[in-house]
Amino acid sequence: MSSPTVGDHVVARLAQWGARRFYGYPGDGIGGVISAIGRAVEAGEAEFVQVRHEETAGFAATADVKFGGSPLGVAVVTSGPGAVHVLNGLYDAKLDHVPVVALLGQTATNALGTGYYQELDLVRLYGDVAGEFVFQVTDPTQVQHAIDRAARTATERRTVTAVVLPSDVQDADAVTEVPHGHGFTHTSAVPGSLPGIPRPEALAQAAEVLRSGRKVAILAGAGALGATAELTAVADALGAGVAKALLGKAVLDDRLDWVTGAIGLLGTRPSYELMQGCDTLLLVGTTMPYSEYYPEAGAARAVQIDVDGTRCGLRYPTEVNLVGDARLTLQALLPLLDGAEPDPGWRRDIARWNSAWDAWSAERVRAQADPLNPELVVRGLSDRLADDHQVAVDCGTATSWFARDLDLRPGMTASLSGTLLSMGGGLPYALAAKQAHPDRPVLALLGDGAMQMNGLSELVTVAQRWRTWADPRFVVLVLNNRDLSFVAWEARAMQGEVPFAAAMDVPDVPYAGWAGLLGLAGRRVDGPEDLDDVLDEAMAADRPFVLDAVVDPHVPMIPPHVSLDQVVKTATSQLRGDPAARGIVVEGVRETVGAAARAVRRHVHRPE
Repeated sequence: MSSPTVGDHVVARLAQWGARRFYGYPGDGIGGVISAIGRAVEAGEAEFVQVRHEETAGFAATADVKFGGSPLGVAVVTSGPGAVHVLNGLYDAKLDHVPVVALLGQTATNALGTGYYQELDLVRLYGDVAGEFVFQVTDPTQVQHAIDRAARTATERRTVTAVVLPSDVQDADAVTEVPHGHGFTHTSAVPGSLPGIPRPEALAQAAEVLRSGRKVAILAGAGALGATAELTAVADALGAGVAKALLGKAVLDDRLDWVTGAIGLLGTRPSYELMQGCDTLLLVGTTMPYSEYYPEAGAARAVQIDVDGTRCGLRYPTEVNLVGDARLTLQALLPLLDGAEPDPGWRRDIARWNSAWDAWSAERVRAQADPLNPELVVRGLSDRLADDHQVAVDCGTATSWFARDLDLRPGMTASLSGTLLSMGGGLPYALAAKQAHPDRPVLALLGDGAMQMNGLSELVTVAQRWRTWADPRFVVLVLNNRDLSFVAWEARAMQGEVPFAAAMDVPDVPYAGWAGLLGLAGRRVDGPEDLDDVLDEAMAADRPFVLDAVVDPHVPMIPPHVSLDQVVKTATSQLRGDPAARGIVVEGVRETVGAAARAVRRHVHRPE
């Protein structure tokens, strides 16, 4: 047997950190590592997922961790253009605080500095996205230290790190035993202990604040995932209502009458009411950035729980910051909440708000649209989800319908590019969810713009891999409205501009037909009369299924409270001759931006 190479050493050392699944695309700049991964795959010690574009490798490595597949994501790409392409997916990991290591190919060491083909200064290029640790290996003795530090830093700091590997170094003989001598360091592949519990006096201070509250609101984010039971117990002890940031949507059952659902621009009216009416606020694992959706500063006493102390007090003036694991901290906090005396009417108010919102949601779903209401499609899928479904979401109007119309239950998982809010992540996320748990069904929610960005190509990857999955159920919903409708609504509501058609129009593509060409299943639906049958067919299909839903682009995304500024600007765009103005107001929907805009128009044209 030949001696292990540096590439073999890299792969084996990452395995000690629990990273055995690699997402990437080959090239001569990373050839030595790809060959090493191939040998590990043959030995049953690794898995390689070849994607169609390096950007997907970054997204998928991120989503693999988010969906619980791996403790550490790994993207493997070649030098030059490959290293550039993967950046967007890696920024998704950085902004959502997900541990990912990027393995980057590089020009051979003898050619570095000569302006050689595909030679880029990758250490400098990656100085931001992998700013916590980026290192270029030039000698085999450095590999153990570089991989251990990259993996440890990514895991402990929940961020992106990068190791740059010149092509000739990858094929060199590995040095698996670092010499004992001056200038050499010996490292460990053992992770640090998990975050613990805040000190007792801090817990006591937090409990005092929370017990004093009569109307307590909790905002839960991604950091609360895995703490469902503890969060529920604390909420019950405080008589609290709970709103959820998008990345924390799966933490609690959406059907509970004290859970108000999503918060923010795409959130629910009950979540807005919860924040405006509370006198005490508990933030758990979130730094949701929309400050206007928090209580007014000083209106509520606040406590925050986060694993990272630098993120405490970042969005709202808190009195007590508890730095620790959310589950363990909530568990330690619970017995200290005895004696809390919540207002008995608070949860009744929350339930009433939820009931009113549900009734309005039902009206919106049934509202007439041309040709199909997107909310009707998403609500229909919601009713058909299995208890162990995994949901991947792209950014755009699909995000709004996910936030408001898809009910998540215990056992389900869901995620998206939550802070970067990048289009093109939905299909890579869905693919990673399926690779992480091939025995669980997957639903991907995408707009047609996102489908054309990355989805069409990565559907090829789905076609390549689906026969290896224990459960073939993999539904891709494409909300086909021939429009970048989220951006168009931003233009109307934020700038008061008529959307620029040449920039917003999206060409129609036969998405279901493309699926058929790849050996997958699919149907186009363009009216409500066939919708139930098509949804049943999609969810029961024996292979991945593309649901091409032709939906109305003018169904408005209604903020939970419509600001006067948004109303005036939307009215302005309509008064300037927005060709979509007639279709903006969907019949049967009340309190919409369009309806408010008509009221402003009447005011503008009212006789003096």
